[in-house]
Amino acid sequence: MPYTVVESIATANPPMERTQEEAAAFMERIESLPRTIRNRIRHIYDQTAIDRRHSCIADYGKSDASSFDFFPGNWSLKPAPSTADRNKKYREAVLPLAEDAATRALQQSSCSGKEITHLITVSCTGFFAPGIDIELVKRLGLSPSTQRTMIGFMGCYAAFNALRVAHSFCVSQPSARVLVVCAELCTLHFQVDDSLESAVVNALFSDGAAATVLSSRTAEEARGAWSYAGGHVVLDGDSMEHMTWDVGDTGFTMGLSSRVPAVIAENLPEFMEDLLRPHDLCHEGVDFWAIHPGGRAIVEKARDTLQLSPEDVEPSLRVLREHGNMSSPTILFVLKEILEHRRDRETPGARGAQAGVAMAFGPGLTLEGAVFRRVGESVAN
Repeated sequence: MPYTVVESIATANPPMERTQEEAAAFMERIESLPRTIRNRIRHIYDQTAIDRRHSCIADYGKSDASSFDFFPGNWSLKPAPSTADRNKKYREAVLPLAEDAATRALQQSSCSGKEITHLITVSCTGFFAPGIDIELVKRLGLSPSTQRTMIGFMGCYAAFNALRVAHSFCVSQPSARVLVVCAELCTLHFQVDDSLESAVVNALFSDGAAATVLSSRTAEEARGAWSYAGGHVVLDGDSMEHMTWDVGDTGFTMGLSSRVPAVIAENLPEFMEDLLRPHDLCHEGVDFWAIHPGGRAIVEKARDTLQLSPEDVEPSLRVLREHGNMSSPTILFVLKEILEHRRDRETPGARGAQAGVAMAFGPGLTLEGAVFRRVGESVAN
């Protein structure tokens, strides 16, 4: 049976970068926010464990409202940009970002653009047709016969659906070379209203893209490489309203309950057993843990529930600190951080890491996870 080898992972962010302190100062100036919300902005932003975030909207870095390009030229930010306005900006900004991440992933892999047989694109922050997939085929010089799959509106765990689809292609087609591209512009949809929920969402989310190349390889070709071994998903049917993502008149609106970390913790132990069992793995046999940093509370709750060490979750917290929550690309940022760090630390000839787990959480409430294995190496339970 062929292996689904992770050839490369690459990431990209929009050029506009601001510290969390600068972002809080911007939000405090919005005159249409109720005073009760504005008075809590600084505390909310301080509690996120985020240092900096990126955005496709340059207005967030401006101090003079008359120079705004996306928002109206006033500090009430009213009238709010329509969904059509935001989707127009999405189309303009997402393509160069997705192309940047995909180009880097191809350059770092052993595959040329012409060798790519399948392209999977992932996004939930905007839509248009002909879409990102067709644009990337043209911009990257992929074959016109490249098979394309679009995964949309699934949120933070969507990358796992893309990996599962890529794995299916790789195990069924020995020639498969799959490019996965996740691109999200969450800051397009920041809402200015009188809800504390919106203030928290505005403090967490940011923009980014990540791409990975996966290929079908024989055991000999794959020896020593990291492979996608399989995944697992569980849906908590009693938590449908805890995390939502809807299309509104002034952009997409998120519902985010403070109960999310607790619901995740309730489901994690059984979920983890079901994820590891088919791979003859137990907790002690897992060498790394890539946890989607949906927020600090989520990472810390997962850490405590799974009895992980601070070192186990440091890559997730570092990505959160440096980028915020970018939705679907975020877990690939974490995986890239972990795999590159472990590669740089490995001693030639020594037995390195053998197995790892990645997981993310999103609307539903859904828990998604995957196991990654080192090919040609035994894994001790």
